[in-house]
Amino acid sequence: MARILRSQRTHWSSWALVGVLVGAAMASHAAAQSGRWQEAPAPSPPPHLNGGRWGEMIQVRVGPRDHVYVLHRCFKVVLGDPGVAPGHSDGLTADCLGRWAVHPPILEFDASGAFVGSYGVGLIGRPHGFAVDHEGNMWVTDAALVPGEMGSVVRKLSPTGELLMTLGTPGVTGRGRDTFDRPSGVAVAPTGEVYVADGEASNDRIVKFSADGRYLLEWGTSGSAPGQFDNPHDLVVDARGRVFIADRGNDRIQIFDPNGRFLEQWTGFGRPSGIFLERSTNAFYSTDSQSNAQNNPGVRRGIYIGNALTGAVTDFIPDPDLALADRTRISGASGIAANAAGTVIYAADVAPWRLRMYVRR
Repeated sequence: MARILRSQRTHWSSWALVGVLVGAAMASHAAAQSGRWQEAPAPSPPPHLNGGRWGEMIQVRVGPRDHVYVLHRCFKVVLGDPGVAPGHSDGLTADCLGRWAVHPPILEFDASGAFVGSYGVGLIGRPHGFAVDHEGNMWVTDAALVPGEMGSVVRKLSPTGELLMTLGTPGVTGRGRDTFDRPSGVAVAPTGEVYVADGEASNDRIVKFSADGRYLLEWGTSGSAPGQFDNPHDLVVDARGRVFIADRGNDRIQIFDPNGRFLEQWTGFGRPSGIFLERSTNAFYSTDSQSNAQNNPGVRRGIYIGNALTGAVTDFIPDPDLALADRTRISGASGIAANAAGTVIYAADVAPWRLRMYVRR
């Protein structure tokens, strides 16, 4: 299937128009393939955590042994906003501060869906980005800002929840080597380097660190040209070290080499809020939770599935709340993950505060 290739910056406007047309065609083709997936019961919190009910979700990842890790905003749910669909939260006000700080933002389940453990109590103010590395360490970005105390950092937790490392300065925002402005995503390369998407506020950059937390380099400014970003929301790294960025505000995936050199972009994966990549199979997943008639019109909210080597979209699972897309800012999944075999997909829905699971037929 067609993809957009771009290594030069000339005639960018023409290429952008082609990208929109190709992306729409890819999405249309993929929509016909959604019958391959069937929804199945997803893991749920144990009864002692909010009566077994989910709060507002933000991300889901699959780690070693196909364990499932869910990141959510401590059960705080704000309902009744006239600007969103009935029963949906606003996607903006949930956090793990104050009375909600006693709840764990990370829950772990085994491959069968059995609850394993919970982590991160009191460490994250507003959970946002999330990664689980090959050793089972959990990396979480905190998009809160409690001046001088908490937020705008990346936390590394051990497989048992022990705090191992903090990138950034808690409660301090900036664009320095040791400050972020509410980071939105984090990814760990196979070689151990850590990439942070510093994009929830206005920094619009990617920052690279060594495995032990030393600043190495950064790239990106605000804009829509190659190498520029508008709310880089999530990121993943493949087995070859290529860095895939969910450049949500620009409705595209951008791909870079490990040193930030622009390689290409894809526009057929919707308006990406969350992305996931299975390195052994090069299966690529992107979830669109914002497109509607006013925002990115003509593109359907849902989960786009494709190939990380070719950029081809091969499958699509529509947002189950697609009919409500014009009633809410962010109805579908903001987080996405799959098991190693590519037979199970997990979707973390923000406003509907639920975890979805699909199995391949």
